[in-house]
This record gives sequence, C-alpha cells and structure tokens, in this order.
Amino acid sequence: MSERHHTKVLIIGAGPAGYTAAIYAARANLKPIMVQGMQPGGQMTITTDVENYPGFADVIQGPWLMEQMQKQAEHVGTRMVFDLITSVDFSKRPFVCTADSGDVFVAETVVIATGAQARWLGLESEERYRGFGVSACATCDGFFFRNKNIAIVGGGNTAVEEAIYLTNHADTVTLIHRRDSLRAERIMQDRLFANPKIRMKWNTAVEEIVGEQNPPRVTGLKLKDTVTGAESELAVDGFFVAIGHTPVTDIFKGQITLDDDGYIVTKADSTATNIPGVFAAGDVKDKVFRQAVTAAGMGCMAALEAEKFIAAHESHGKTALRAAE
Repeated sequence: MSERHHTKVLIIGAGPAGYTAAIYAARANLKPIMVQGMQPGGQMTITTDVENYPGFADVIQGPWLMEQMQKQAEHVGTRMVFDLITSVDFSKRPFVCTADSGDVFVAETVVIATGAQARWLGLESEERYRGFGVSACATCDGFFFRNKNIAIVGGGNTAVEEAIYLTNHADTVTLIHRRDSLRAERIMQDRLFANPKIRMKWNTAVEEIVGEQNPPRVTGLKLKDTVTGAESELAVDGFFVAIGHTPVTDIFKGQITLDDDGYIVTKADSTATNIPGVFAAGDVKDKVFRQAVTAAGMGCMAALEAEKFIAAHESHGKTALRAAE
C-alpha cells in the first residue's frame, strides 16, 4: 500500500549535490527526506580513481566516496528512500511529488539534484572498458594519461575544449569526428588546429574499443571511414567520449524553467528556480564545470537557501497569526 510522507525538505537525486544538500539540511534540523532515484551516487558510481576531490591525499574510489557521503547524511538525520520520483506538482505549496512505488511526498521545499548523464556511443566494448581507459570526463581522468597517446570523439565545443585540456597531460591527442568539419566555435577550432599535440581524424567513426582484460586496459580503437567505408586501427592508451550530456529533467518539463538543452535555469549566484521553494544543484543545472566538488558546493547552497526560505515563511506565518488574534 502506498504511503504519504511529509517533509520540510525533499531532495530528489543522490550524488555529490544531493548528499551535500542532505547533510546541511539535516544539520539545520530540517529532517530532510532524500529519494535516491535509479542510480544512488550518480555518475560517481561509475568513476573508479578519484584524485581531485579535496581532502584525500591518496587516490580514492568514486563509489566509496558516494558511500561515505550517504553514511554522513544518514548519520546527521537524513531519511533515505530507495525509490524514483516519476511526477511532480509544483503549481502550489506544499509541493507534491509521486514516486514509482506510488508513495507521495509532500514537501515545503524541494532540492532537485538529479544530475546529468553522459552520452555514450553505445558500444559493448565501451561499457567493458569504462573506468579502465574509457572516460567521459577529461578534467576528471586526464591526469591518469600523462605522457600517453589518447583519442577523443566529438565535434562540438566540449570535444574541442577537452581535447585541448588533455594536451596538458598526454603526448598526443587524436580528435575523431564523423564529419569533415567541426561544430565548435571558430576561436576554439583555431586553438585546436594550432596545438602541435593534436591530430585530426576526419570522416571517421569509432567501431570498437580494443584492449586487454587482465588487468583491463585500452590499447586501441577500430575505426571506419564514413565516406569510403575503409577500416583502420589506431593505437591509444585511453579514449574519451565528448558527444554531450543529457540532464535528467524530463519530469520537470512544464513545471519549472529549462534552457534549450534541458538544464534547469536558476537565478544568478543562486540555486533558486523560477518556482519559489524549488532549488536545483549540481549537473542538472551546471553544463560548464560538471565536477563533484562544484556539485557538492551547489548542494550546500541549495540547503542553505531552502533553510532561509522555510525560516522566512514560518516567520511570516507567525506574524499573520498574531495579526489575526
């Protein structure tokens, strides 16, 4: 039988942003409920070595970091619910959110931290070597390919920016694009073509990632010319996918303001959306940085803003009650 839950702060999604929001909201005695969704921990659960999260001198594992964040959030008073929010009603407060189980969550404020999902090529070999030489985040994993030869696939600003960034670590970076021209801004292309470490593979599609299994590591790519059909191989030590991200915002369409790419729009220097009492943090609103540490920072902001919002409305309610007496 479905249940009805009431909370001052409902957090939708469980990654660095959601867990940090939960920690701060719980410490403010707001007794938050977190509905974790399909992938508790978010993209960090498919990230192996993490070397850029502050506070750890040694390399840590992404799943372990998310496990620790969850335990910390629970320890300070967050209630964890393993369910998936499938619909929301932000037309009036308190907000009503319905889960896949049929449970209903009634909340004074909502923090959306559903994140974004990297787009992948859809290759079986891509899945096999993900985290073992295949990555969708150059700034997260580029460091592990110092003095190596790597490849990146894509044709937009993200691919070009990440290819240039990877030259800070790698000996060579091969940018693979299935067309004969890039979609990236011209100034970015000029920087790309001027970099002596970058090589181009035009009119080329990645057919398969090849490598070893014990231990797992990438050794090369099988390529196909999109014009002639000719097949070839490229020896590389790592492979980055930069064909975009998709924010997890489908259930919020028509409820809050999204940009043309589906990311949640928030006010400047804030996590507040266009609906008072609804906040968004992490990759669901951030298409620029997409880092665990920036997501965590925004989770902190969202909780503090939710606390301030609740306090203001409680104060207003007490004032109105005194005036009516």
